[in-house]
Amino acid sequence: MTAKTAPLEVDLLLASARDKTGLFEFGDDWFLEPLGVLVTALNKQAGLSGFGRELTRRRLIALLADRLRLRALQREHPEILEVEPDVGAVICGLPRTGSTLLHRLLSASPKLTSTLSWETSYPIPFPGEGPDAAERKERARQRMAAFLELSPEFGDIHTVAWDGPEEDVILLDRTFTSMSFDSFYWVPDYGDWLRSADQGKAYQELRQWLQVLQWQDPSRAHRRWVLKSPHHLTAVDTVLDTFDGCRIVMTHRSPVRAVPSYASMVRAMSAQYSDSGDPVAIGRYWSERFATTLGEFTAVRARRPHRFVDVRFDQMVAEPAAQARRVLGALGLGADEADDAAFESYLDRDRRERDATHSYTAEDFGLSAERIERDFASYVEVYL
Repeated sequence: MTAKTAPLEVDLLLASARDKTGLFEFGDDWFLEPLGVLVTALNKQAGLSGFGRELTRRRLIALLADRLRLRALQREHPEILEVEPDVGAVICGLPRTGSTLLHRLLSASPKLTSTLSWETSYPIPFPGEGPDAAERKERARQRMAAFLELSPEFGDIHTVAWDGPEEDVILLDRTFTSMSFDSFYWVPDYGDWLRSADQGKAYQELRQWLQVLQWQDPSRAHRRWVLKSPHHLTAVDTVLDTFDGCRIVMTHRSPVRAVPSYASMVRAMSAQYSDSGDPVAIGRYWSERFATTLGEFTAVRARRPHRFVDVRFDQMVAEPAAQARRVLGALGLGADEADDAAFESYLDRDRRERDATHSYTAEDFGLSAERIERDFASYVEVYL
């Protein structure tokens, strides 16, 4: 058995991370449960290719290494634990509902800040690094280029920039409690576990990662964070408890468009890890997941209605700057001329860069408009 065919083993991954960093203290070992569930599902269900297995092994070791580095940084700089990140908005909703456009618009506001792509890849300063983080930025640029080479369709589906705003769920990957994993891999057992798990400790660690980023850039103390990921739909109560005072900004689009679009993205992402991806299984998996998640979300919202702001996809497309202004107002931050200029600057750049097309049908993924409409009828009736 070679390294490329050997199953992933938690103990070996932990040892490799310690060897890589020369560090030994992971802190609270609560993360071993999600890591174990994930590794079991990867070995049993993911159908990893030899190349995909090696990429995955390296990815898991890197995530574990960052856990070690986080604890070391907190010990060396205990003042980090005193930093108070102020999360103003958490954007969520089904994927492909205009949430990315809204996130990037709001991130352009001088009043707000967000996680940047290079920071989510390399959140901890390298030894001897200067304030410009030049080495981390260059590595992130190279990493993005390599990812797009392995998944060339992804860039047509979702525009990315190594130095632009990115989903904070990538920081959550280091907790092994993240929708990233069942998006990149066929691991339905892990998905079942994730949607029944208490994510409280994972979100406490997300807050710690925001502390680290704000400590590195003290100017963020004067701005409110805007977070974004469809993963947050799986833990809405936890989000609201962790980030007191934040508002959930819910983006809405017909699931007939959103669900097959995300299935297409998952197929593009997972192809670099496995040669055996089944588009029909992917489509049905995500359609069922999202229908269940939205049903659970409705119950949470009913208990805390004042914490939510709604943005419809058609409104976002027709008047993006106006919707961004409206959300700022809902956060108690009136938009001014500086915000308007930032919004227009981003929209102008986005129009120039957005030239790719994304082609797919529901039938490509074993779905039909009629079935999706039936499964999501209660959601559509209330929000669309």
